[in-house]
Amino acid sequence: MAVDMKKLTGLVAATFTPLTVDGEINLSVIEPYIDYLTNKQGVTKVFVNGTTGEGCSLTVDERKRLAAEWCLKGKGKLEQVIVHVGCMCIKDSQELAQHAASIGADGIAVISPSFFKPTNAEALRMFLKEVGASAPNLPLYYYHIPSMTGVSLEVADVLQGIEKMIPSFKGVKYSGIDLRDLGQCVSYSQSHNWSVLYGVDEQLLGALVVGVHGAVGSTYNYIGCIVNQMLSAFDTGNTTQARDLQFKSMEFITYARSLGFDVAVNKQVMSVLSGLALGPPRLPLLPCSASKSQDIAQKIKSIFFKN
Repeated sequence: MAVDMKKLTGLVAATFTPLTVDGEINLSVIEPYIDYLTNKQGVTKVFVNGTTGEGCSLTVDERKRLAAEWCLKGKGKLEQVIVHVGCMCIKDSQELAQHAASIGADGIAVISPSFFKPTNAEALRMFLKEVGASAPNLPLYYYHIPSMTGVSLEVADVLQGIEKMIPSFKGVKYSGIDLRDLGQCVSYSQSHNWSVLYGVDEQLLGALVVGVHGAVGSTYNYIGCIVNQMLSAFDTGNTTQARDLQFKSMEFITYARSLGFDVAVNKQVMSVLSGLALGPPRLPLLPCSASKSQDIAQKIKSIFFKN
């Protein structure tokens, strides 16, 4: 049975993976990265080796080393470290899950395989079950991101009866745009005390109305302090302030998209805003021009940090 751990709620930063100019992982950046998140952004929970972290472009060994460093340097500073362990190969996912348990991670998340895809909800539940069994004392979260995996099974269907198959199951990171399916997930989760966290940053307010318990996103690395204000405004019933802050997030992301806003560009924007040397992306992602990242960073400053 899963250990009874603190429920995952609030803001979670989907972290970037620091690389050297030669394309090797750069563990020396992790500690100042943690300090930046906690001291400058007020973000104390992280989601490591996910989409933002280029997890599926990293080797199993690299993912282990990164996860271990986040857990080690995060002790006493971070509240929760969730490690994404999803892979195309179930054996690799199981190995990463076992490793996450051994380093003191606070939970694991798993995407669906996307080359050979599960054909129905039962197949996906079976995959999650086998991964979860490798770390039975860690909370397990299903990471739904159909835009990347091409797996568009309704998550509400995947959740049906999953608690009987996977005692360690604790919720969903929902990075899709179907608010009806999302609402059904929230509804089903209520009797199990699971966490449903939303992963589309520019639509977070709509998900909060539906009842999600928090959010996991890349932009929370550098505007986490602003989004925390939005969460606080929503929680206190100040819908006008919450809406205004969401509109500002939409404005910046719309502008960034007009320039081609992918993980590589986002990573460089984070470097500009934070001063952290996060390095280039890994192929097939291509680095962006300095002018593009500077333009987006300046737009963010003009929208959120005028004073």
